Amino acid sequence: MRVSEVVSLRVADIDSHRMMIRIELGKGRKDRYVMLSPNLLELLRAYWKMARPADWLFPGRRAGTHLTAKRVHQVCVKASAAAGLPKRATVRALRHSFATHLPEAGANIRVIQILLGHRSLRTTAIYYAQTVDMCCKCL
Repeated sequence: MRVSEVVSLRVADIDSHRMMIRIELGKGRKDRYVMLSPNLLELLRAYWKMARPADWLFPGRRAGTHLTAKRVHQVCVKASAAAGLPKRATVRALRHSFATHLPEAGANIRVIQILLGHRSLRTTAIYYAQTVDMCCKCL
């Protein structure tokens, strides 16, 4: 998911029965679904029990608003520094890591395209090229 899609999630967008997350009006103003892993569902349930969000899954400081993408980015950078990571981690880097590990796990390029919400298969093919490039460097 893109960070803009994550911050704009509503509690009702989590479908634990179908194990899906509904993304409403994502990039290109399109709706789509992404998979919900059992681990993420457990984390979201624990978070919900603690925070009890009513509408927005990740509410902002002002009533009726959600967390901003900028704030999530700030928290991610701060957490990576606190963890002592040698490289500065970003939310976008997490999305790219997910995308480049999918081909390594044998995922079909069309499935990856759908999961990432890419309109063009060419955009998705970039991740395949990165994966092949990384594998060749290991040899």
